[in-house]
Amino acid sequence: MGRNIFLSFITLLASLFTSASLIAQNEDSFTPNGKPFALIFSDVSSAITKDEYSKSFNITRAYLGYEYFFTRNISSKINIDVADPGIGKLQMTAFIKNAYVQYKKDNLSARFGMIGTSQFSVSEKQWGYRYIYKSFQDAYNFGPSADLGAAFDYSPFRFLSVDLSLLNGEGYKKLQADSTFKATIGLTVTPFKNFVVRGYYDRMNNNYNQSTYSLFAGYTWKTAKVGIEYNYQLNNGMLSENDFSGVSAFTSVALAKKFTLFARYDKLTSTIRSGEPLPWNNNRDGQLFMAGFDYSPAPGIRIAPNYQGWSPYDESMPFTSTIALNFEIKF
Repeated sequence: MGRNIFLSFITLLASLFTSASLIAQNEDSFTPNGKPFALIFSDVSSAITKDEYSKSFNITRAYLGYEYFFTRNISSKINIDVADPGIGKLQMTAFIKNAYVQYKKDNLSARFGMIGTSQFSVSEKQWGYRYIYKSFQDAYNFGPSADLGAAFDYSPFRFLSVDLSLLNGEGYKKLQADSTFKATIGLTVTPFKNFVVRGYYDRMNNNYNQSTYSLFAGYTWKTAKVGIEYNYQLNNGMLSENDFSGVSAFTSVALAKKFTLFARYDKLTSTIRSGEPLPWNNNRDGQLFMAGFDYSPAPGIRIAPNYQGWSPYDESMPFTSTIALNFEIKF
């Protein structure tokens, strides 16, 4: 049944693109165009615990891609993500992060292919320091930042946006062909200027249903912004009793045109399965304390000296202090 819904969704999206293409033929004075882009994250850091001290220099991520506009409303994007795969002995591996076609006009947009997910896009934008640390849901594996599927975004009113998607559910690093799909819905509300509230829900069906619930609120002043979110996931990995939840709160204040102070706090906790002594996610549960400043000496370049403290839930594990210098290069 899930596959039939997925195919129907794709058929509807294909029809939309076909209709849009026929309309686009009547456009005047538009020249198809495209541009390459690159985004690089790197850092130098020193991690300190009670008994250990380590230093490292990393290129944590490099995005290389190209965006092309066939018409004013129809575009395509491919984005290669070069990063540490986190498994085996490989240091850097290339993945296709994005490869999709998009139709966008007025208050409607539709995408099909390897698309960026909308799960935490609003909170990540409000946070604004992805090159230093991922937003909460991304950092603690509540869901992938890109996946294979189709998505619609529609704004019936200026203050309301609705996004729907049907995804493979495996993320962009693992494209498994099966009958399990992830269905998502998100509502983003801006009741008044500079204030945003977002609610999000997704569900994957298998032996045990994985469900994610998220609520985010953010406010932006001329020189400052704040954000807070709560996230809960039932049966992570579609495994029984693999529930976890957490909160994240952050703020930033611009002291000058190119100089901004920021701070963040995260707390992640997981449930204890029946008959087991420790939480199932014990090795990753804990609290994050972060503070630093962001400096942009030139357009496309950002530098951030910062401190990150990690306090594990398990008191037998040591507190870790990390002093880092992060870099972002964008062009």
